[in-house]
Amino acid sequence: MSRHIWAGSAALAATAAVLSAFVVPAAAQEVPAGYPADYADLVAKAKEEGTVSIFTSTDAAQSQKLQDGFTKKYGISIAYNDLGTNGTYNQVISEAAASQTTADVVWSSAMDLQMTLVQDGYAAEYASPEAENVPDWANYKNMLYATTVEPIGVIYNTNALSEDKLPKTYADMITFLKDNKDSLQGKVATFDPEKSGSGFLHHSNDARNRDDFWDLAKAMGENGAKIYSSSGGMKETVVSGENVIAINIIGSYALDWVKESPNLGAHFFSDYTPAFSRLALITKDAPHPNAAKLFVDYALSAEGQALLAEGGLPSVRKDVTSGFNIDTLNERVGGGLKPIAVDEGVLEYMDQMKRVQFLNDWKSALGR
Repeated sequence: MSRHIWAGSAALAATAAVLSAFVVPAAAQEVPAGYPADYADLVAKAKEEGTVSIFTSTDAAQSQKLQDGFTKKYGISIAYNDLGTNGTYNQVISEAAASQTTADVVWSSAMDLQMTLVQDGYAAEYASPEAENVPDWANYKNMLYATTVEPIGVIYNTNALSEDKLPKTYADMITFLKDNKDSLQGKVATFDPEKSGSGFLHHSNDARNRDDFWDLAKAMGENGAKIYSSSGGMKETVVSGENVIAINIIGSYALDWVKESPNLGAHFFSDYTPAFSRLALITKDAPHPNAAKLFVDYALSAEGQALLAEGGLPSVRKDVTSGFNIDTLNERVGGGLKPIAVDEGVLEYMDQMKRVQFLNDWKSALGR
């Protein structure tokens, strides 16, 4: 080799070495600031798995921005299975019994059923790097994470009722129902706790936290309240005027619905607005455990939370500016936001005897 050729080759090698020092591997580029240095390994393994399977009760339309953001960021496909609250729980149990787990992440609004899965050993422990960015009540032993905070409230037909006439507090609603039985008879709607996981959670949470819950239930019964298995079903009847008010409905849906329905209003009690969360867990035998961890982290991250909020699901974080975050939501509902803590308390009425007694008392209160 001539001296000039050797010198040229050496110069090229030196240049390549310098340039390589500034080239960051793709996986490393995708590691959010503040994450552990070895998180790039998790990203690489998740990409090798290539997919993540999610069992959920969340409509795809509400989570589509989150799904698209995750797939765009990491190139990992999502198998999204909207099975409803009860369907999600039963499918997880059935698959585990057959040793054929296909779910990586279970993401459901049935907080009591999610906690049951954790208590019964179906969840894996995972300390998300994002755990420090959510409230303490939103993380149960690094096994169950709250990804949203969604108010429980009232919708009403604005042609039949005006905002200024609606009761301001929970106790006022009881009086309102009693004082307006003639005009409200047969026109009040609420969840059926026997057929709806969300309905059971909403009503039983009130029973745990309010001494006057059964007074409200009886007042609804005196008005001939009709019960429904979904928020959507109630919405249609209120918009049409068949019912004029629906109580204990999913408020995050309501806040979106009022944008499209001019005769529909959303209302919350200033002293007491409970809020549920969509809880995420990673299954103990997840077939794609790394992709599952990556998805949970993304759902809890500022980026993922912003996309959820844009889809109408308020963020559990304080630093999200899209849609509602936990602070701005509290302002919107009047200052009485009371998130349901992710803890064993949600299991009180999962005890079979207590559950049966609750449902019997509910039927009695409604005159069924």
